[in-house]
Amino acid sequence: MENKHYTDLFIDFDDTLYDTHGNADIALRELFAELRLDRFFPRPEVFYDAYWLANIDLWTRYSKGEITRDFLIVERFRRPLSLGEGLVPDEAFCLEASDRFLEFCSSKPGLVEGARDLADYLRARGYRMHMCSNGFHEVQYKKLRACGLQDHFDTIILSEDAGYNKPAPQFFDYAFKISGARPETTLMIGDNYATDILGARQAGLDTAFFNRFPQYPAPGETNYEVTALSELKKLL
Repeated sequence: MENKHYTDLFIDFDDTLYDTHGNADIALRELFAELRLDRFFPRPEVFYDAYWLANIDLWTRYSKGEITRDFLIVERFRRPLSLGEGLVPDEAFCLEASDRFLEFCSSKPGLVEGARDLADYLRARGYRMHMCSNGFHEVQYKKLRACGLQDHFDTIILSEDAGYNKPAPQFFDYAFKISGARPETTLMIGDNYATDILGARQAGLDTAFFNRFPQYPAPGETNYEVTALSELKKLL
């Protein structure tokens, strides 16, 4: 499908281009070792599994504006750490764990398969590329440097700068304002249907849903759906 009218691309970063889950998985193991959490957990998987359950729940609530960044940072470690035998995770310890975890995470270069090739292709084709992310400001810039994609984007659009998270319409209003893009010539690409696709559609954009888990099809309408980043080259 050759598309002839898109000039700007709003692209989600975490788990669309940057392998956030894979890199975080490595970072969790590094954190577990550094904090010697084996003293409190019979198996590391107890900690890992509890972290991911908490993280998914809290990021969903954060994207809806139900909780603050500070609450998320503490709570996503308080929940799994509280399962440790004899471990009482106060706020200071949770913040220490979070700081070290984010340092480990943001230094990882891992990308989703096909991400660098796609980014190079889109840049060569002359698209204006704008990163749209709910991720934390200082962490996202470190990730960009670590994976080497910082020079591919014309604009870095973060929810902390916008004052609103995706999928809020105010996030996309801010994105249009600072990027100079227009809804009718912009395509949103992302892996999270609720924040990336639904939010963009409500803002009047065409959307391409990157479905990394094709056994679960898009829960609603999208202009395009791909299961690999390489498929976007046929569209763009």
